[in-house]
Amino acid sequence: MAEPNRRQWLSGAGALVAAPTLMGAGSALAAGEGTGPSLYDYVFFELAPGSPPYRRPAPTLGPILHGALQTTHGKNLGLFVPQLGWSTLQAAALLAWPDDDGRAAAVDKLRTAPDMTSVRTHRLVATARPAKDSVPLPGGIYVHRWFVIDAAATQEFVALSVQGWVDFENRFDARIFGLFADERSAEDLRQGVVRLFLLTRYRDHGVWQASRDPTTEAMKAFARRQALTHVSWAASTLLIDI
Repeated sequence: MAEPNRRQWLSGAGALVAAPTLMGAGSALAAGEGTGPSLYDYVFFELAPGSPPYRRPAPTLGPILHGALQTTHGKNLGLFVPQLGWSTLQAAALLAWPDDDGRAAAVDKLRTAPDMTSVRTHRLVATARPAKDSVPLPGGIYVHRWFVIDAAATQEFVALSVQGWVDFENRFDARIFGLFADERSAEDLRQGVVRLFLLTRYRDHGVWQASRDPTTEAMKAFARRQALTHVSWAASTLLIDI
């Protein structure tokens, strides 16, 4: 991925770091839950077939991630392996950066890692979450969900998310870890869209299914959010130690 145009980044998705405050969200989110590192990389790996019968992500990717990050300030927040929606050869890592020092070189190492069919990277900026210094909790399942929306609807989308999270987290054994904006490509800019990434922990798939109840206050807010969405897709994963 090419180095972003800084002017476009700061005036576009990068400005979302302040979105909760600008929207006047009346929760702890507006008071600074989103004041941790604002720069992240989501790295999606597709491992080359191995023998037998496929390479397992943890022993393959653990040393690769460690080697890429060891001389930087970057932190691996988690390696996620498939439950539903990904093949057995796919996995993703979420990296957090307090600054840009060493970031580009580390991501380049991951892009050229051996034994991979492909490595796709997304430069992300935090919106309302993650909270400062937060890390994904162990156990449960993590649902990775992507949205494509009109750029002009971003603040409304984030505000509806914050609104829905209150009832959602009170009602279900679930927790939103983060909502991030992806760096906009030239095609995204041409089409006037933004891609958002939502990472949510559920106790299990039963809770994920129960949370779809359309009568809850959370789902009413999320339904309005969905009306702003051109397309979305999701997969469930496990967070593993490496």
